[in-house]
Order: sequence, then structure tokens, then C-alpha cells
Amino acid sequence: MARQERAIKTRKVILEAAGAVFDEHGYTATTIAMVLERAEVTKGALYFHFSSKESLAQAVLDEQVPFAAVPPQPCKLQELVDITFVFGQRLLNNSLLKGSVRLAVDQCAPPGVDHSGPYRQWADHLVVVLEQAAAQGELLPTVEPRQTVELLVGAFAGIQLMSRALTDRADLAERISVLWGHILPSVAVPGLLTGIDRSP
Repeated sequence: MARQERAIKTRKVILEAAGAVFDEHGYTATTIAMVLERAEVTKGALYFHFSSKESLAQAVLDEQVPFAAVPPQPCKLQELVDITFVFGQRLLNNSLLKGSVRLAVDQCAPPGVDHSGPYRQWADHLVVVLEQAAAQGELLPTVEPRQTVELLVGAFAGIQLMSRALTDRADLAERISVLWGHILPSVAVPGLLTGIDRSP
């Protein structure tokens, strides 16, 4: 059992180190040697868990979606807003998440690395929440949940990139608040708008 726990811990250390290096340098410039140095593990330990840089990058990407981070809310639109703020907050100091997001938008990663996974997973999860909001009468009748969620996921990806470039994400919470200020009036029934907290 101790060996299995050590292997799980080593894998986590490698993933966190890889996340940090991918975030700082992108896929192309990152080398296995850089990850080894950051993780302070042997080459054998890394290759025990990951067969290549591609498989390591895919594992970092697969760690992105923290669905359990936000408890269910009575108001499903509030839950949706909270999910984006929690994700934005985690982006400030979680190296694995930062690396995953960098890889998701990195156009230089090889075809063997599936960039679409996080986008699809986020969209699929958020559609369920928005459909629950619709069932509870929170949405305007013209709202199509899948289209709205894909707009939200794409807009979030863009504003976090802009925030990273301009302020190293220091203003990301404010930008998320502005995003919701534009999206909520086009999706929520008017009586609900004043009750949704979208403050940074």
C-alpha cells in the first residue's frame, strides 16, 4: 500500500511540475528535462507514469475540470456564475490548472494532444446547470442552453487570456464580473437579475 501511495504522490508532483512548465513555456519549448528538474524526480519515475511529452501534456489537460468545486445552489444561474469565479480564482495560484489552460489554447501542441476535451467537458457540464435553470423558470424563453454555454466558455477562454497578457490575471475577477454583466440580462428573467451576485 505504501508503494501505491508513493506512486500516486510522485505522479501528482510530476503533473504539478509539468503544469507549471507548460504554463511558463508552452508545449513546444517545454522539455522533459525541464519537467524533471522542476519535479525533482528521476527520468525513470516520470516514464513510469507518462510514456512521452504528449502523454504528459494530455494528462495535464485532463486535470482541468474541477466540477465538484462549487456546491449546488437553489438558483442555478447563481451556481453558473459561482463556477466561473471559482475557476478564475483557482487560475491565480494552481500551477496544474494554469498549465492545462495554457495547453488548451496552445496551437503548437501536436495533433496527438486533444485540446477539445476541456472545452467539451466544460460545455457539457454547464449545459446541465443551464437546463436546470430553464426548468426552474430562470431563463428567458428565447435562450438555447447549448449555444449560450458555448458562448460563455469561449468568452471566458478569451478574457482569461487577455487578463493573463495584461495583468498576469490580477484583474480576472473584475473581467468575469463584466462578462456576466453583459450575459445575464440576455438570458435571465428580469425579476432574477438583482438577486444574482456577480461581484468580483
